[in-house]
Amino acid sequence: MQAEPKNPQAGNSLVGHEYEVEIGPVAHGGHCIARTVEGQVLFVRHALPGEKVIARVTEGEEGARFLRADAVQILDPSKDRVEAPCPYAGPGRCGGCDWQHAKPGAQRRLKGEVIAEQLKRLAGLTPEEAGWDGTVMPAEGDKLPPGEVPSWRTRVQYAVDADGNAGLRRHRSHEVEPIEHCMIAADGVSELGIEQRDWSGMESIEAIAATGSQDRQVILTPKPGARLPIVELDKPVSVMRVEEKDGGIHRVHGRPFVRERADGRTYRVGSGGFWQVHPKAAETLMLAVMQGLLPRKGDTALDLYCGVGLFAGALADRVGEQGAVLGIESGKRAVEDARHNLAAFDRVRIEQGKVESVLPRTGITEADLIVLDPPRAGAGKQTVRHLAGLGARRIAYVACDPAALARDLGYFREGGYRVRSLRAFDLFPMTHHVECVAILEPAKKDA
Repeated sequence: MQAEPKNPQAGNSLVGHEYEVEIGPVAHGGHCIARTVEGQVLFVRHALPGEKVIARVTEGEEGARFLRADAVQILDPSKDRVEAPCPYAGPGRCGGCDWQHAKPGAQRRLKGEVIAEQLKRLAGLTPEEAGWDGTVMPAEGDKLPPGEVPSWRTRVQYAVDADGNAGLRRHRSHEVEPIEHCMIAADGVSELGIEQRDWSGMESIEAIAATGSQDRQVILTPKPGARLPIVELDKPVSVMRVEEKDGGIHRVHGRPFVRERADGRTYRVGSGGFWQVHPKAAETLMLAVMQGLLPRKGDTALDLYCGVGLFAGALADRVGEQGAVLGIESGKRAVEDARHNLAAFDRVRIEQGKVESVLPRTGITEADLIVLDPPRAGAGKQTVRHLAGLGARRIAYVACDPAALARDLGYFREGGYRVRSLRAFDLFPMTHHVECVAILEPAKKDA
């Protein structure tokens, strides 16, 4: 949730003020809801539903619609609370994780409650009406005991402090929390030793560890006028640089891409290109989409916001030589990668541009299957309305934000589609993020 504009009638800042409060339900965004005795809403991090805590205000003023706060003292802890395994977690510290203080099973329950609340509030759907059993499934290998943290993050964006130390941003802040090790970083990232060297002159470092190969890459963003350092890390790595003038990413040495694997196929992912961060995510989501769509030989399919072609490739394999797949992607480099990755398929076409602009220009009036994996903001009413008019037998919607998903499901219902099934996956452990796959079909006829 973005910060609300300041109320011209608002009073003095309440930052630093403390309240003893009872913690209510979880809310979208990694916090829980509480109220002061005056009735003002508090969005409280580092708390769990049912707890009594001392909450210290971090943002807000008198008269604001809500205040943001951290639980700085736990007076009555939840049975779901654990000691945060990460030494950098807690009030005022690293903002990368939201739920280090919750048992793994409790984290998934909280995410499920957020999905259910967003579906009800924004789409008017109960879990049963969405064909969802209410569970959030852990990825393979992530079901660990309390106190253990899965090392899943294959892409980590480090910030650099004034002394050249690599770290992570504090919550809703540009301040850097220097770290010696990130517990959720994948082994391939940790083994580079980013945190152990001096990065003076750098603004940020993105470290990427492919799971489909041994490819490792760092993308350096220098501060204005700074020279690039000689990069000597603990493992072989390719180096890219973000140019100050145009913001483009240019090769310094090594491959300008990493190689990933999914569905038995290798995908080239160029610098800055999108690939799922969790090592099991691409395969998990691809299978969920294919199991929901059940493609047939000869089908025509759309893969919207297609990235480097993950779903387009899976569809092309299944619709065969008599079928056809059109992918649409706005990123120029991603389109180049998708065309390279899917060059073996004569009946696959990738178009560059925004979906809302390109799709109407294609002249396509019908499709058998549609996959859309939009950015966090969702597809939006105009695009959903267009898709609903194509008469697809089934539509798979992959969503990383339950609020955007729920809004768009409401638009699909207006366009004559119902949710056949919904599955939720915990592909971002320790954070509030969750991935969903919704399968839709026409409401007035059987699939």
